[in-house]
Amino acid sequence: MRIPAALPKTIVIGGGLGGLSAANALQQLGLDVSVYEKAAEPKELGAGIVLAANAMKALDKLGLGEQVRQMGSAVKKAEIRTWDGKLLVDLPVHEQAKQYGTYSYLIHRADLQSILYQNLKPGTVILGKKLISIEQGSKISAIFEKEEVVEGDFLIGADGVHSQVRRLLVGSTPLRYSGFTAIRGISNFDDVRFPIELGGGFEAWGHGKRFGFSHLGKGRIFWFAAINTPEGTLRTAQNRKKTALEHFRGWWGPIEAAIDSTKEKNILIHEIFDRKPIKSWSQGGAILLGDAAHPMLPNLGQGGAQAIEDAIVLSRCIEKNPENMQQAFRDYERMRIPRTTQIVRGSRVMGRFMQLENPAAIQFRNLLLSTMPGSIQIKRLDWLIGYEV
Repeated sequence: MRIPAALPKTIVIGGGLGGLSAANALQQLGLDVSVYEKAAEPKELGAGIVLAANAMKALDKLGLGEQVRQMGSAVKKAEIRTWDGKLLVDLPVHEQAKQYGTYSYLIHRADLQSILYQNLKPGTVILGKKLISIEQGSKISAIFEKEEVVEGDFLIGADGVHSQVRRLLVGSTPLRYSGFTAIRGISNFDDVRFPIELGGGFEAWGHGKRFGFSHLGKGRIFWFAAINTPEGTLRTAQNRKKTALEHFRGWWGPIEAAIDSTKEKNILIHEIFDRKPIKSWSQGGAILLGDAAHPMLPNLGQGGAQAIEDAIVLSRCIEKNPENMQQAFRDYERMRIPRTTQIVRGSRVMGRFMQLENPAAIQFRNLLLSTMPGSIQIKRLDWLIGYEV
């Protein structure tokens, strides 16, 4: 079924992955969609984002999967090692790709946003619009700075972990610090152990910290470090490269060299947070999507994927009930809240597993990983990356 162009007018708050995915999905139904982003200009900052098989299948449904494959880098090597290089796991990525019909891909977040943006109708995204409040009646109004008002039939809050729409709909729910801070960098770097033709990379796990390295596409690599530290400890570091090098001095293989190859301006430090899952994402004609609805830790690599899945499911629910938005929202929540809640919780559990500090617990974890058959490695994440939206 195709929705008539006159029904309904959609306001999307937030021009990140979730908002752009929602706009793509809804424009494909014929809806009139406008995306309002508070940033005054497009940002090229960002880091690598992994898109597992479930995310790639979702992008295929938007008609964008092949562009991502061309611009990104297939993950054809994925190892987990100890801090000093002992191989614990060589993930069966080829078997996974055969089973799920696609490799996972790593791509620069800015490149993915560009693909989503360029697929929209010209003029869809309006920059420099900071949302202040929402008013609901027979229509829904978004009030921006300088008292600018935009009226629509419904509104999607896709404005990220610090969502103003979420605060207006469900009130303030506290951020939960993960216990670790992330340092992330992008560089041009070569290492014979991980040639660009192979793609993918590795993670090395140590005592309360870990380091990951992977190819990103366009001849670049992406690395990240996750360091257990009290909140507020690292975020104000003046020299980000020096800070990363101090934490990973003497670690295995290309780690120090990858950090050292990275320009200071291409290194980011962020404390990592999520929020406790909530049971409702909507109020009246407004609904949440992506990190605004279910901010999650990055330990399962699913933040972007779940925003894209949200966008597709919401568009289907609206297509099914174009004249009953309340029913469409209820269907969307029923289909999405259980899955995203499971991932939020699973990401927290995985974080504790990855960031262990106790030597005996680390030894047991490493023994468990090194003896786990490949078939079990695939099966334990089948519910997550084998999922097709």
